[in-house]
Formats: sequence, C-alpha cells, structure tokens
Amino acid sequence: MSYPRVIENLIERLMKLPGIGRRSAERIVFWMLNNPREDVFKLSEGIVDLKENLRFCRICNNFAEQDVCTICTDTNRDQHTICVVENPKDAAAIEKTGMFKGQYHVLLGSIAPAEGRGPDDLHLDKLIRRVTEDGMQEVVIATDADMEGELTSLHVIKILKPLGVKVSRIGIGLPAGGAVEFADMSTLAMSFKSRRDVMDIPAKTLDPIANCP
Repeated sequence: MSYPRVIENLIERLMKLPGIGRRSAERIVFWMLNNPREDVFKLSEGIVDLKENLRFCRICNNFAEQDVCTICTDTNRDQHTICVVENPKDAAAIEKTGMFKGQYHVLLGSIAPAEGRGPDDLHLDKLIRRVTEDGMQEVVIATDADMEGELTSLHVIKILKPLGVKVSRIGIGLPAGGAVEFADMSTLAMSFKSRRDVMDIPAKTLDPIANCP
C-alpha cells in the first residue's frame, strides 16, 4: 500500500538529507504525525530561522547571527593567536576541548584539485590582512590530516612565511586521513598541546599543486 501523496512528498524531501534513507524518512514523518502540532511547527520555524538568520562572520567566516560572531567580539580571548580551520564545524569541535582561547579563521573549504578547488577559492587575502593588521603572533593550522587538508596547510604556510609570523601545525593525536570535526576531545586536545613549528619547511615543498599526487 502506498502512502498518500502528502506523505510521499515529505519522505522524498527528507531522503535528500545526508544519511537519511527511506526507512529513516518514514520514521521522521510518523514522528511528526504522532507528536503535537506545536512541536512540528517549532521544528519548521527552526529550519526557516536557520536559513534566514544565520550568516558568516565578516571577520573570520565562522557562523554568526550578527555581522560579527561571538568569538570575534569576545575581548577576553587571546587577540594575537589565530587558528585556521576548514569549516565552522572544525572550530566548534576545537572549542569543545577548551584548549584554544584565541581567534579563528575559517577557510570555508580546502584545496582539492580533483574537485576543481584551488588556492584562489580560499580567499586567503582576508587571513593575510588579519595577520598583518591585527598583529598576530602565532597562526595555528588545524586543517584535516587528509590529502586536501595537507595541501591546504602547505599553501597557508607558503603565504604566511614571508610575513614573519610564527606558524604551527596541530600534531600528535590526529590520525592520518582524519577529520578535525570527527576527532574526540582528548585527541584534539593532544593535537593542540603537541603542535609544532612549521616555518623551517623548505620553500620547494610549499607548492600544494606541484606536490599533489
């Protein structure tokens, strides 16, 4: 027996969500049918609110509800250390460890030649301005430990090297190929404690495209 059109339409829309198959979509639909109207409306209002009121911080590209995010406006944080991550979920994962109290810079992506994403897609001019104009003393690179993350790390090191700022890379703890957002808190904490200075990397190794397999 097929469901009424309105149920089938919602199931098909829910199946477009990552990790949601037909069975999961059906369970969600029947949860909506079996719960109070107010709960379902609050869920739909939350989705609309997410799309209409969430934006990227104009300073660091992190998630924000205003023009500038709460981390950038927090004067109690270290204003001279900045952590470079690939996406806002990575910054959120690092925040949960409590190990980092500086600023963030979210690249909103990584270098992935196979997918047509190069260094120009990362808009690193904003990072350069923050380092030079805000007097940053250390830049911590916390990109993923996969190929794309390492290529991105190499390029960030390359553009920061002439600026004379200390550049470090999170180290021991994060496994090769691992993603920052999925690492547990103890692993991320260990990675920050063991971060290493990377400014002594030879210049010839800092071309991410040339070093791409």
